[in-house]
Amino acid sequence: MTTIDIHLATSSDLDILALMFDQYRQFYEQKSDPSLATIFMSDRIAKQESIIFIAKDSAGFGLGFCQLYPSFCSVEAAPIYVLYDLFVRPEYRRNGVARELLLEAEAHATLNQIGRMDLTTAKSNTQAQALYESLGWIRDEVFLTYNRRPNS
Repeated sequence: MTTIDIHLATSSDLDILALMFDQYRQFYEQKSDPSLATIFMSDRIAKQESIIFIAKDSAGFGLGFCQLYPSFCSVEAAPIYVLYDLFVRPEYRRNGVARELLLEAEAHATLNQIGRMDLTTAKSNTQAQALYESLGWIRDEVFLTYNRRPNS
């Protein structure tokens, strides 16, 4: 594995980022839609609605990305980050890319005095759970997560 370069994504990363975002969505059984992926990621960057870290190799090839959404915890009365997306291209998995992206996200949160970082993952995604736990993430055993689609 070559050197992993991780930096905050900008509009100059959009082509690479959108391609990986489309692959990420396909992993979650969504149909490929490169146009949607480009628009969605372009909007997040342009509107500064999320924090996106992109990992590239020394040649500038995209390896993966991590997307955080700023939010707040009312109980703690503090800002938090919701780590919503973490993706590494299949051929680069198990090479430390996800770990480095998570560490970069945590360093950014620390630098910006973020009180907590939250994430959810599939119950069946035991590889991701092992990674999170190896980095000190704690599984929530108290709260349940619910979803509702308005107008359903």
